[in-house]
Amino acid sequence: MAPNVLCLPGNVSAFRVTLAFLLLISLLLHPISAGHDYHDALRKSILFFEGQRSGKLPPDQRLKWRRDSALHDGSTAGVDLTGGYYDAGDNIKFGFPMAFTTTLLAWSVIDFGRTMGPELKNTVGAVKWGTDYLLKATAVPDVVFVQVGDPYSDHNCWERPEDMDTSRAVYKIDKNHPGSDVAGETAAALAAASIVFRSRDPAYSRLLLNRAVRVFEFADRHRGAYSASLRSAVCPFYCDVNGFQDELLWGAAWLHKASRRRVYREYIVKNEVVLRAGDTINEFGWDNKHAGINILISKVG
Repeated sequence: MAPNVLCLPGNVSAFRVTLAFLLLISLLLHPISAGHDYHDALRKSILFFEGQRSGKLPPDQRLKWRRDSALHDGSTAGVDLTGGYYDAGDNIKFGFPMAFTTTLLAWSVIDFGRTMGPELKNTVGAVKWGTDYLLKATAVPDVVFVQVGDPYSDHNCWERPEDMDTSRAVYKIDKNHPGSDVAGETAAALAAASIVFRSRDPAYSRLLLNRAVRVFEFADRHRGAYSASLRSAVCPFYCDVNGFQDELLWGAAWLHKASRRRVYREYIVKNEVVLRAGDTINEFGWDNKHAGINILISKVG
């Protein structure tokens, strides 16, 4: 153990990164308020994500105290899983909340990019940092790598990612160990981001959309919750409590918006009963997408 590492008994609670995205959206809706600098709050919200970056950092990294880390992630499984985001209060890369994070960042650019001012470029960069990793995590057909790092050893040892010496175990879902929730959310993230890059980088946008289609088909063809497949690794940290059905609807909704293909809207109509599309749940977060689905579908028309 490195001498500058503080190890604590028990679990170090992780900050839910998704709260920052909801804050981001609310700030964009109210950019001016007496006595409050919401533009500065937006800048700091985006800086937060730069502080959570894993892997080889880019030259334009603004938080200079952060260094390269986890440069061998995925090597134990023979794949490259460097990059992506750490989960706020720890050094684990949880694929489910990371994908949701990427979806909401993309959504914020799609709906509010015009009001972001100089932070638009940084927000688009934050989206791409997420999607570059998700492309790596979905490079093998019918497989999604959903987590890097052992949460128990990591949460018992509080250390900087640059210094970490805890296990970087790799976890995946496949046709024998399904995870429609995390795969559906990953498809949503890739589809949403494809809209962000449609005019900025058409080739990259097409890559994202094509991958989203493939990942969604895998999620739908092999239905099941990733909590059941990987319970010891993902629970109680990001255990899917509300089921995988909403993520399939969420993924289909974003694919409809990104591709403009009727097949995805028809998928929602066809599966509205079995996937509980009619649920009226006012909650919206990484585990429950129903409120977001309703808003997204209503805006598509």
